[in-house]
Amino acid sequence: MRVLITGGLGQVGSHVAELLLARGDQVLAIDNLATGRREHLQLQQGLEVVIDTIADQKVVDDLFARFQPEVVVHTAASYKDPEDWYNDALTNVVGGANLVKAATANKVRRFIYFQTALCYGLKPLQQPIRLDHPKFPANSSYAISKTAAEDYLEISGQEFVTFRLANVIGPRNVSGPLPIFYQRLTEGKRCFVTKARRDFVFVKDLARYVVKAVDGMGSGTYHFSSGKDIAIQELYDAVVAGLQLSDSPAPDVRELGPDDAPSILLDPSRTFKDFGQVDFTPLNQLVAEAVAYYREYGVHGGYTHLRHEEKK
Repeated sequence: MRVLITGGLGQVGSHVAELLLARGDQVLAIDNLATGRREHLQLQQGLEVVIDTIADQKVVDDLFARFQPEVVVHTAASYKDPEDWYNDALTNVVGGANLVKAATANKVRRFIYFQTALCYGLKPLQQPIRLDHPKFPANSSYAISKTAAEDYLEISGQEFVTFRLANVIGPRNVSGPLPIFYQRLTEGKRCFVTKARRDFVFVKDLARYVVKAVDGMGSGTYHFSSGKDIAIQELYDAVVAGLQLSDSPAPDVRELGPDDAPSILLDPSRTFKDFGQVDFTPLNQLVAEAVAYYREYGVHGGYTHLRHEEKK
């Protein structure tokens, strides 16, 4: 099978690519290196890597014409700066529209998309959130732009699967609290945690189910979520344990900021029904794999859509 993966050097894209390449598929990965890293995906038989942007319509059209993908896995996204509306709109909206148009024109069999749970807003009307919950993305540039691309996909007539995601973490994670905790703890600095709760899922668990979608399983929109949330404090404690720190400063516990949600918990029942029950990796195990990755390759990023997070 020929699969085009956008954001192929990012956390999710590179893990999906590895699974496809291991079974003999042809993969073309495009990445602009805004948050992706070359070492995430080793050059190998069956893989082509293009360093460029999906916001360039000619680049996208040329790739589709030359590679003729049967499936598109669109993991590329701009999210590193909550005030960078330009690049969020350019990559997420223009880039997303370019891909959907090209996929439709080239009769791609199916299109796999990834959406943020922030599309439901900061104060969801349901807990857990069902798939019939209305979209309220006007809480961040990231949510607005990701939802716009999903809307284009939904009206395109293209066969698709959208995974609306819980917090995906593990090796190659460059966003959210995990890399921040690791970096500050290894530098002997104090961390802070908010009173928020989140559902943390392992990137390798997600990648396995993306491959099922590539192979034709499912249709339409799904939640990739365990259906359970934990306090951010528990993630912090798992990182302390993964680093085997005998003495670490207690984190500063803070109230939620104005652009943060107490909990965004997704109902995964349709996913379990159509894809089968997910055997989710335990938190301590996935954090241990992330710690091992950071020790080998260093920690980068710590990006967040939240305006009030510390950047230092």
